[in-house]
Amino acid sequence: MAGATTPAAPVTPTPGVPENSKWHDTFLRITQGNALISVLAVVLALIVGGIMIAFTDEGVQQAAGYFFARPWDTIVAIWEAVSGAYIALFRGSIYNFGADSFARGIRPLTETLTFATPLIAAGLGVSLAFRIGMFNIGGRGQMLMASAAAGWVAFSLDLPWGIHMIVALIAGLVAGALWAGIAGALKAWTGAHEVIVTIMLNYIAFYLISWMLRTPGLLQAPGSSNPKTPAMKDTAVFPELLGPQYNLHFGFLLVILATVVVWWILSRSSLGFKFRAVGENPKAARVAGINVKSMYIIGMLIAGALVGLAGVNQVLGTITTGFSADIDAGIGFDAITVALLGRSTPWGTFAAGILFGAFKAGGFGMQAAEGIPIEIVTVVQALIVLFIAAPPLVRTIFFLPSPERDQRRREKARQKALKAEAGTVAK
Repeated sequence: MAGATTPAAPVTPTPGVPENSKWHDTFLRITQGNALISVLAVVLALIVGGIMIAFTDEGVQQAAGYFFARPWDTIVAIWEAVSGAYIALFRGSIYNFGADSFARGIRPLTETLTFATPLIAAGLGVSLAFRIGMFNIGGRGQMLMASAAAGWVAFSLDLPWGIHMIVALIAGLVAGALWAGIAGALKAWTGAHEVIVTIMLNYIAFYLISWMLRTPGLLQAPGSSNPKTPAMKDTAVFPELLGPQYNLHFGFLLVILATVVVWWILSRSSLGFKFRAVGENPKAARVAGINVKSMYIIGMLIAGALVGLAGVNQVLGTITTGFSADIDAGIGFDAITVALLGRSTPWGTFAAGILFGAFKAGGFGMQAAEGIPIEIVTVVQALIVLFIAAPPLVRTIFFLPSPERDQRRREKARQKALKAEAGTVAK
């Protein structure tokens, strides 16, 4: 009959290949997902950090001297050292239960958010570049240039409150964007590798800013011989969010907004689709009609502006009394770790930035309360990256199913079933 459609033949499962239930499929998606690997990487890093704390603790070392006579003393000493260190980390980064009021007890959390603010902004810049298939290693240079531009506007111009802050913010974002745009343009026009270019731009920015800080009339404070800028004017400084007793400032709201914007760009806009297409396969994207060169330039401009926001947060929010050439505080490189832990997703980067902000805030509490070297926190951060870079190792340690192994098993079962079917047909 005209217009009638032939019903599709039912899909028959391949003989010998077991079908998974919905619960089993859900379990596999969870255990093989990136989120679980990131969480377990943090857990493993904390375990290794605990081992290091135990080995460096004097009480543990003394108890280990007579371990075979009283082994329980060593176990107790290890527990006290590790638990004391991580309790101090919690009290220094989330909530201090020993405080005499809630306002004082919550201060560590505000410090965590303050430390996390520039990490999130810079991490978003690195993550966005990752999604385009580029490695933005130039966070330090972009932060320095943004800090210099925003700082100069903040201490040299006389503008009304609000307008002054906005102008300084825009100046910083533009400076960071242009500095990163150099790497994007060179990659697009000459094929220069962005890793080499951004690393070299870091050195150029550092020595350029150092020279400007030593030159009267540029960034150096008038009448001073120190390589430091004047204090930022009050009209340009970010307002405090919770009052003068806390360091948390308006910059935290800006990074929340930046996270939403990056999420929208990558997930809801045509530009984000082009970014992802170029990141997956530049040649296929070019065949599909996407201007790959312009995507490199636009992507690095946006990434540089995001990293520049981290520099602006430093000079207008955290260090407003004047800054020197170390204003980046290693945030440009820490942002790479944050982006990796966040799996180059906006909200993953946001969560990773808060985690690393907690490490920074709580690390000082560990050092003050328990005498734990602050370097151990740095080692824990490095171990997180190491474990994230080796998902098979994490799956093996926690006995999780491996997608590669499961795929090989399914392929073997399929080949065996096809051979059996071919033998049956031959007979």
